[in-house]
Formats: sequence, structure tokens, C-alpha cells
Amino acid sequence: MILSEVLKKYPQQKDYLLEILIDVDKMKDDHYVSESEISRIADYLGTKESHICSVMSFYTLLSTEPRGKYIIQICKDVPCYLNDTFNVVDTVCDFLGVDMGGTTEDNLFSVEFTACIGCCDDAPAMRINDTTYNGLSKGKVITILEGYKEDIK
Repeated sequence: MILSEVLKKYPQQKDYLLEILIDVDKMKDDHYVSESEISRIADYLGTKESHICSVMSFYTLLSTEPRGKYIIQICKDVPCYLNDTFNVVDTVCDFLGVDMGGTTEDNLFSVEFTACIGCCDDAPAMRINDTTYNGLSKGKVITILEGYKEDIK
């Protein structure tokens, strides 16, 4: 799907900005909205590019920079922090050989922090693209990541 096809799905109303941005992000393996796409969306909706950038900076699921095919977002809010979210961070980063905030050399995985993802009752938690995982331990994280690596083969 290309940007013009995404825009055709929505009325030219600012109320649809977030939906448009999410669709544009999901249509590409590198999960981001480029500057030129931001400009075209702004023109389409009759809004300023700065408004779109402020919306994008608020939502961690959106990015203006290319990311991996699989975006691993690790919750850093208080319940996860208190339940050793940094063990999850260390496990993910060690397993993939990447630093927090980075993308693997093969552009398959990006690792980043996110705000609460709604799993406070079973912290720590992480999300990989649209799938949420909670009650994480080192072993569970490794099993999850091995599953993704196996699916890639």
C-alpha cells in the first residue's frame, strides 16, 4: 500500500490524523513516517507539519526514523520498573546484540522504551509490534525472541 491509498481511506479531517499515521507506519517494514510523507499528510488534512510532528512525538508507537521489522518496546513505568524491567532490557539487548534504542544490523529488530502498555498487574511487560507479553522473566524473554528468530528463517 502506498501513501495515496492510505489517504483515500480517510476523510480530509484532522480527526483522522492518528489513524493515518499508524497506517503509514504499518505499511512499511521499517516502521516510520518520512518527512515527505508528513508533508503530504499535512497538505491533505490542512494542518501544519509541526502539529503532526508533535502528535508523533507523543506516541511511542510512531517514529520519524527507520526502525526494524520487529519493534520491541519495553515498558519503563513504575510497576514494570519495580518488577525488574531492566532484567528484560538486558536479556533482550544481550540476545539480539544491540543497545537499547538501537536496531540490529540486519534491520529486523529495534529495541526501545515505551510508556505503560497496560499490564501493570503482571509486570514487567513488553510489546513486539502488536503483541503484548507480560510476566516476563529471562527465560520467557529468550523463548519469545527465539520464536521470532525461528519465524524469520
